[in-house]
Amino acid sequence: MVVALVALVPIAYLVVRAGEAGPARVAAIVLRERTAVLVGRSVLLVVLVTGLSLVIGVGLAFLATRTDLPGRRLLAAVAPLPLAVPSYVAAFAWISAVPEVAGLVGSVLVLTLCCYPYVYLPVLAALRRADPGVEEVARSLGRTPWQAFRAVTLRQVRPAAAAGGLLVALYTLSDFGSVSILRYDVFTRVIHSAYRSSFDRTTAAVLALLLVLLTVAISAGEWRVRRRDAGRVGGGVSRVPEPVHLGGLRAPMAGAAGAVVALALVFPVVSLLYWFTTGLSGGIDAGRLLSSVGSTAWLALLGALACTLGAVPVGILAARYRGRFTTVVEQVAYAGHALPGIVVALALVFLGVRVVPWAYQEAPLLVLAYVVLFLPAAVGAVRTSVAQSPVRGEEVARSLGSTPGQVLRRVTLPLAAPGIGAGAALVLLTCMKELPATLLLRPTGTDTLATSLWTETGVGAYGAAAPYGLALVVLAVLPTIWLMRATDRDRGTAR
Repeated sequence: MVVALVALVPIAYLVVRAGEAGPARVAAIVLRERTAVLVGRSVLLVVLVTGLSLVIGVGLAFLATRTDLPGRRLLAAVAPLPLAVPSYVAAFAWISAVPEVAGLVGSVLVLTLCCYPYVYLPVLAALRRADPGVEEVARSLGRTPWQAFRAVTLRQVRPAAAAGGLLVALYTLSDFGSVSILRYDVFTRVIHSAYRSSFDRTTAAVLALLLVLLTVAISAGEWRVRRRDAGRVGGGVSRVPEPVHLGGLRAPMAGAAGAVVALALVFPVVSLLYWFTTGLSGGIDAGRLLSSVGSTAWLALLGALACTLGAVPVGILAARYRGRFTTVVEQVAYAGHALPGIVVALALVFLGVRVVPWAYQEAPLLVLAYVVLFLPAAVGAVRTSVAQSPVRGEEVARSLGSTPGQVLRRVTLPLAAPGIGAGAALVLLTCMKELPATLLLRPTGTDTLATSLWTETGVGAYGAAAPYGLALVVLAVLPTIWLMRATDRDRGTAR
């Protein structure tokens, strides 16, 4: 419950700010035509990005684990690497090379290429743990590989895909950097403009509350999908499934998978290298670069640790003790994730100035912002891992006289450790890439790679910004590799 209350801090601030204006002003903002347009544009962006991410993520995971695709092991290793590319870096890479992508098309392209790994990774883990015998039975009864995939495999991975799709939808709703660079007006960009252009922040507060309502609606939809699912992902599988033979589709499928990885990873890196070489003539501030690397790693580690510690109890409750109270706690924990970082930051600035001035512009307040923003990434990973772990071991431990605390420490947590590690890695990645909250809440005199890059791009110094972008991508690759190793350990546990 404490974790949920932490996530409610920015929402409470928004309610106070909106309440100060009175019901008439709030109704005028909600009912105006501009608000309806923003709702439509934001929902359209979320639907398109989430749908494409589900198709790409599930498709790549299936190709890497269930087919005879050439190079499938390489695909499994490189497909999640676009997580290391911040969406605002990818947006800059695209718009600097192809200015015509500005608007909806570019926003969908960039966010899909940056977000599909959120679906790919949990589905990959679910496929590796899934019982291939069910699929083989379906094929032995005359089903084609495609029919078996639709009727059996998709049902087995539906909880993992829904959890990944939820993260994609929430990320898309809360994204600020890429839609700003690509000049596509959605809630986050308009809220940021309202905060910066006026001392009256009522409009921004009301719009942010509408954003929270959209988040709750999306979370409720994902919960209904998960509740309906009765598929068995089940553990204890000790054999490798028979691969689906693609035949004449091998080359086209390999080309399509390669194109996705090239657009999501190779293109942004090549663009950064171009600007890096262009800016070499101006020199590199090595001291500032190294300081930014150290600050980024330290603050991200603190954020990942805090989020993981908060996510473990929520994730275990959601997986093992379903009920109305647990559902409310879980959905409240997700609500803060859809708030734009700028709104969370300003809410915590208000909290720091009025309530805890000793924490203002210090690391604890920034870590609190990371917890509010990125707790769902850890909660989803913990919940999925615990739900997939067999309950039998816990029941045996309790029958032998172990207390609930001992069962948790000796059985539940060790079995869920790979998923918890994957959640920690996801949070580490997102903390490294987070921009608006870090801009406002970072400790005085501290620059991260994200804030240094944003400062340089803000004045058009793309050559000077490139070293920070490259360093951020390289640094973010490390937790991505950790994420893949956690997935491999999860695979080994399932066998």
